Parts: sequence; structure tokens; C-alpha cells
Amino acid sequence: MNFRKQGFAIKNNFLSDDKCKYLISEIKDNINSVNNYGVRNIDRKVSAVGSVANSKYLLNCANYYLDGNAFLVRAIYFNKTLNTNWNITWHQDKTIAVNKQINLTGYKAWTVKEEINCVQPPLAVLENMVTFRIHLDASNQENGCLKVIPTTHRFGILSQPEINRIKNIYPIKYCEVDVGDAVVMRPHILHSSEKSLIPGNRRVLHLEYSSFNLPHGLTWVR
Repeated sequence: MNFRKQGFAIKNNFLSDDKCKYLISEIKDNINSVNNYGVRNIDRKVSAVGSVANSKYLLNCANYYLDGNAFLVRAIYFNKTLNTNWNITWHQDKTIAVNKQINLTGYKAWTVKEEINCVQPPLAVLENMVTFRIHLDASNQENGCLKVIPTTHRFGILSQPEINRIKNIYPIKYCEVDVGDAVVMRPHILHSSEKSLIPGNRRVLHLEYSSFNLPHGLTWVR
């Protein structure tokens, strides 16, 4: 698959079954089971996840898609079940977390989330980011796997009317995967997911990397 053209790829056997079982065990031991459907900064809260996310293996994989030396900029753990279930409409991931808010050309839609400054950067920043969604469980249409619209990362930042038009005319890809597989994608490719329809877990490590050096004293924050 041509990642540059398609904007995503599925990497089978990205992590071993044993490694996935180990990560699941460590997450269970360190994260409150009641609130573990979405955990930000999972790499800092579970050292085993941090070791994987910052490993030479992952950084080398990220370097393949980036210009420069990769570093981790976001790490989230998701667990979709019948009890913690959600539907995500078609969207692009187009914001980053930074150390401060400044008036800078091309940086817009500033917000503060959990006391962290977030901003939509210029497209060049997003084009030098890559996301690895590592699946700790098999994921398919029944339990709300990721859906993408291939090539849409090449359309720039889209308005909602543009998204509504594109989703009705472009083919959709369901990213059905097994344990240990990874979906690799540009953050601004159009993607979504549906609710799970079956019992069980759909656990994913969502890891974002970049090699972009932000300007004028801005730094990445997690």
C-alpha cells in the first residue's frame, strides 16, 4: 500500500501477542478499571507503555514516515466496550498541545483543555506527524473498528460542509485488524468509528509522533 498516497496503512504483527498481553496486564494494574475507557498520557501512567512508545523500535518506525528524528507527542489509551461505548463522526485530528499561547501566523483556534494550550497548527506540521494505533484486541466492524477515507489527508484542512460532501462520495475503508496489528495514519486523514455491538474489549494505544520543531519558543506538551 502506498502510504504517501493513501494516508494510512495496516501493519500486521506490529507487536507480538505476548507483548500485548503484558501491556494489558500492566494497564489493568495501574489504571482505575472504572475510568479506563480513555486515558491521556498513558505512557506516563503506565511505565510499560512508556517503554514501548519511546522504544527504538517505535521511534525507528515513526522515522520512516517523518522528516527528521521522531519523538512522541501524544499517547492515549482507549477501551471501547458495551458499557463504555461511543460513536465518532467523521473528522480530522488537527490540534496539538503546546507550552503557551502566542500570536503566530498560521496557528489558530486556540483552546485550553485540562489546563494545556491547544492549537490548530499550519498544515505543514500535521503533514510531519504520524499516528500509530496499536491494537491490543482484534477489531472489526462489530466492535467499532476505525474507519478511514483514503487519500483525504491530501485535501488539506476541511470544513464541515466539505467533510459532509466527501463522506458521501468517496469509498470508506474499515480497518479490521488482529491483536498486535497497527493502523498507521496521518492525523488529518478523515476517520471515524461506530459503537461496539458485541461484548468484550476493543483496546487501542493511540500514539502520535512528530519531528517538527515548533517556532518562536513554542514547544510540544503532553
